[in-house]
Amino acid sequence: MEMLLEAVVLARNSREVVNALSLLQKTVDGLMEGYFPQTLDPEIGMRYQSSHLLVLKGLQDQRAYGPQWTNKQVTKIVCDRGEQKYNLDAIEVLLRAHLINLQAFDMHLAQSMDNGMNQTAGAFAMNVAKRFLIDEKQSNILNEADLYNTLQVLAMIAARSSNPSDMPGPFGVRLAHLIELVRQNQDPAFLDKAPGGPTSMMHSGISQAREFDDPAGLQEKTEYLLREWVNMYHSPAGGRDSTKAFSAFVNQMHQQGILKTDDLITRFFRICTELCVKLCYHALSEQAHTPTLTRSKCFHTLDAFVRLIALLVKHSGDAANSVTKINLLNKVLGIVAGVLLHDHEKQGSDFQQLPYHRIFIMLLLELNAPEHVLETINFQVMTAFCNAFHVLRPSKAPGFVYSWLELISHRIFIERMLATMPQQKQGWPMYAQLLIDIFKFVTPFLRNADLSKHASLLYKGTLRLLLVLLHDFPEFLCDYHYGFCDVIPPNCIQMRNLILSAFPRNMRLPDPFTPNLKVDMLSDITQPPRILTNFSAMIQPVTFKKELDSYIKTRSPVTFLSELRGHLQVSHEPGQRYNVPLMNALVLYVGSQAIAYLHSKGSTPSMNTITHSSHMDIFQNLAVDLDTEGRYLFLNAVANQLRYPNSHTHYFSCTLLYLFAEANSEALQEQITRVLLERLIVNRPHPWGLLITFIELIRNPSFKFWSHDFVHCAPEIEKLFDTVARSCMQQKQASTTNQASSPV
Repeated sequence: MEMLLEAVVLARNSREVVNALSLLQKTVDGLMEGYFPQTLDPEIGMRYQSSHLLVLKGLQDQRAYGPQWTNKQVTKIVCDRGEQKYNLDAIEVLLRAHLINLQAFDMHLAQSMDNGMNQTAGAFAMNVAKRFLIDEKQSNILNEADLYNTLQVLAMIAARSSNPSDMPGPFGVRLAHLIELVRQNQDPAFLDKAPGGPTSMMHSGISQAREFDDPAGLQEKTEYLLREWVNMYHSPAGGRDSTKAFSAFVNQMHQQGILKTDDLITRFFRICTELCVKLCYHALSEQAHTPTLTRSKCFHTLDAFVRLIALLVKHSGDAANSVTKINLLNKVLGIVAGVLLHDHEKQGSDFQQLPYHRIFIMLLLELNAPEHVLETINFQVMTAFCNAFHVLRPSKAPGFVYSWLELISHRIFIERMLATMPQQKQGWPMYAQLLIDIFKFVTPFLRNADLSKHASLLYKGTLRLLLVLLHDFPEFLCDYHYGFCDVIPPNCIQMRNLILSAFPRNMRLPDPFTPNLKVDMLSDITQPPRILTNFSAMIQPVTFKKELDSYIKTRSPVTFLSELRGHLQVSHEPGQRYNVPLMNALVLYVGSQAIAYLHSKGSTPSMNTITHSSHMDIFQNLAVDLDTEGRYLFLNAVANQLRYPNSHTHYFSCTLLYLFAEANSEALQEQITRVLLERLIVNRPHPWGLLITFIELIRNPSFKFWSHDFVHCAPEIEKLFDTVARSCMQQKQASTTNQASSPV
């Protein structure tokens, strides 16, 4: 600390760069060699960290040497060090303070591993990825874009070294485990896309959005060019779709040297984006203007900038080769996303969505215009937007969530993703991922019923989007119902009902209130539904899956049922005791296997055929052995399969009724009733399978439903049951009357 103080005094008395460099070197050295919070007293450790950061932040100040110079020097010192550069705690301090150039740090990590030959560097890179992408992923210190090259090298080493002898000891095991964790927690496309492809272009754009070490004069050139383009765009002489203005402007870009290298083009787009955003912040801060005038002022520049991007994308490369166009679009979208993430982090609660929303929505419209050159690359264009929106998902940029929801709900975006592209292979899975992103974000608010004004607005917007999808693309909801219900909390009954009520448009849904409806005689009831989520892969670990398959086939090992609860329970914290995705996957997997077994025997599900099987043993064990919380989650997983007429609906309806009939306690029967009833007392729509199951339960005397104490436990409960039953019976009678009065 004394040496640091001497260096501070020397640098203060002399403005020479060499003294500033010496001070910076000693400060970084002090952090890297002396900051080990595990061995320091917490208060001393905090003071040690703060004193070093104070010096570096002083050098980073614009009035001193600025962030570009300081970050460049700090990064160089860190990368040039020996073993001390592997002090992860010190690296985290520098990253949190935005003192490291992320792109250079990522490249250094990737290169230092020497394709797996340097295991010390490899172990450190693994620790960096684990801490920032898994353990502290919500902190947003680093994202997958910032470690793109590092992850690529780690994935390459893991893929090449599938033979354990190539990676002896715990290193190989840890690396394989880390890659799997990153695949589960982050974007799988990141590890699967080849370097130089569209996805890598986007993520390099995101990373370069934080690169501020620009060549001298580039800021001024860009500002001048943007101002010139805005004037040309709004000039009547610009020509139709600004084509004349664009030709003249490209010449100006050539003259200014902007088009010489990819790096300069990237920096040009980043500076343009920042200038547009800065202009919007300034306009929004002026109280004198009306909201309409303020927006008009912002859009004046933003729309011109978007048109420039669209024209450059359309005219880049030759007409026959679309790679250049797609790479440029991905790079620009990555830059805008990167600027947004950086701005979101810096501004906090003062973050403004408007400029980014306008850029994305106008660019989406520009690139979906009815032009041949755009139609030929539409799939790649929409994929790029999907990737950008996934990068900016609400959990990453919560301040952008309302604009984000509006973007993915836009009619052009939905139509292109779900109608224009071939369904299951292209647009559907990408759009399903975006819906899962919003479901995951609203889950904490909905799970605790913490619906503030802002959360309520977001929830209503999500419901409206689901209603649009239910009306226009019900097959989409049918095919992805499992993945959606897997992330929606159990208490979000109406949201889940909207998804489960979807049925194929070519199907005529039988009236569930028809008297003496023979469900097993329906033509569709033997057909399996299409589920596009790989739920069997969610049954982990592999050893558990093997034991499950073994028990289903041979009822061995004999300890499987007694150990089943232990596989599902993950903690003793109320409300978080169970692994819900594993529970959901287990229920659907066992049910699917049971249906396949019945069909192989030439049978169909019924109260008689589903009994005395390994599948029903598992379900009965779960119903009896789990506590109240676990049993509720299990019954919800069963009820999630009560949908339109299909073999799954039939089997799981029979299963619920069988569990009710064979229950060894009234508590289980009461909980089955609760799960069905709470889905019926919310606003419509109600899933068809849910209705036929509940009607059968209250109507069939063999279940003795009305004789149970829980039906009459309190006047308000009894009144509720009467109301629901009367509603069902009235609809049934109305259906009967309509049938009697209808002409033959």
